[in-house]
Amino acid sequence: MYINQISAYIPENIIDNAHFEKLVGLSEEWLLNRTGIRERRKASEDENTNILTIKALENGLKTAPFPSESIDLIIGGTYTPYDTIHTLAHAAQNFLGVSDIPVLSISSACSSFANAIEIVQGYFAMGKAKRAIIVLADHNTAYSDETDKVGGHLWGDGACALWISQERLSESDWEVKDIITGGAGNIGKASEGVFLRPAHEGFMMQNGRDVFQNACLYMGKVTLDILERNGYTLDNLSYFVPHQANLRITKNVAQSLGLSEDKALSNIQYLGNTGCAGCCIALYENQDKFKKGDLLAVTVFGGGYSYGAVLIVC
Repeated sequence: MYINQISAYIPENIIDNAHFEKLVGLSEEWLLNRTGIRERRKASEDENTNILTIKALENGLKTAPFPSESIDLIIGGTYTPYDTIHTLAHAAQNFLGVSDIPVLSISSACSSFANAIEIVQGYFAMGKAKRAIIVLADHNTAYSDETDKVGGHLWGDGACALWISQERLSESDWEVKDIITGGAGNIGKASEGVFLRPAHEGFMMQNGRDVFQNACLYMGKVTLDILERNGYTLDNLSYFVPHQANLRITKNVAQSLGLSEDKALSNIQYLGNTGCAGCCIALYENQDKFKKGDLLAVTVFGGGYSYGAVLIVC
């Protein structure tokens, strides 16, 4: 299975830390120390999750590795849907104009990147598809409460799209070597650590310490597991691409693995937590620095304590 292309879309509106200092009294120093975030992106009033998705696709269609009419599978991932019936995957299908193919949207919170790729792997293995599109988007600012001092300052908006094929299409394709996904919804405060209940409290993170501890634990563990399962060691790893939740989590996991800071890719400093699109956007942003044969570990952790890793050879 091969990743042929990644595209992304980032909204233009920038929300800096001065906004939250004025709104709720959180200082620039406090925000940088606790989260590493300087600024984040916010969708405009005319944008929603589906529109973010379509704009990411538009940016990729300019250099698409295969024609839209050859797409035979579309998978979407989000936990902040604009429409729970006509989902972002259906919006992508409508935009691409492809009929009579499997189309579904999933949510494993911020781990949806890994689960979406694993679903594509399953369709390929069963002979039900050969060329797929994955779209990942989160419109966090539509759900979050900026006056919430615990988590209201974390969130940014963004989207990405991946073109994936069963067979290699060009020498520039990246090979997906392996995928591990898991759930730890029975561990710690998984059911209450971070949640989004639109009809009740909304978007809340009320057990940040427990989320932090388990994110560091599981992201480190699954990275080691996927390397060992494929006969690699940490010395073989070219880049570590974590879910963009908190710069402290990224640094903690990298340190626990003994990785130098330059191997851990991060964009949360200027995009905020862009949900399940975050690590995919990081791949998109850094693709020019990857060399042929580089080994990448994309490691995710989400609310409900879902987790996973995707091992990629460039």
